[in-house]
Amino acid sequence: MLTVALVLPLTVPYAVAVALRRDEFRRRRAWADCPAQARTLTCLDRDIRDIEPDAVLARLAPPPIEWLARDLRRLDRQRRGGITLESELLLEAVMRAYDERLCLACECLGVQENLRPLDGMDREIERVRVEGALEAAGLALR
Repeated sequence: MLTVALVLPLTVPYAVAVALRRDEFRRRRAWADCPAQARTLTCLDRDIRDIEPDAVLARLAPPPIEWLARDLRRLDRQRRGGITLESELLLEAVMRAYDERLCLACECLGVQENLRPLDGMDREIERVRVEGALEAAGLALR
């Protein structure tokens, strides 16, 4: 009984680790049978890690304008009141998300914007101008 009490706590973690990594061991065994596939997968994995995330995002199409309009209305409500007034960090995150959606909406509708390089009062003024231009283009923000 004493032997079981001492051996059991030592062997259970190893048994759990083997059970959890069983699929990985099977894959390694399968790759040993086909080294060309293993080499190809390793190269693909390395290539995927080398891709810059910003480059991938730049190639993605913007979301539909209906989704952007819905997000803009929701973020506008959050930035004008509610829980964002309690936390500066949350308000900053909401403003960043709002500005990003404004930029995407401008891209979709062909409206000129300069929000990204600006900050402070200049950014506030540009945000108001962009909102007006988007509303003039037919996007209901409020």
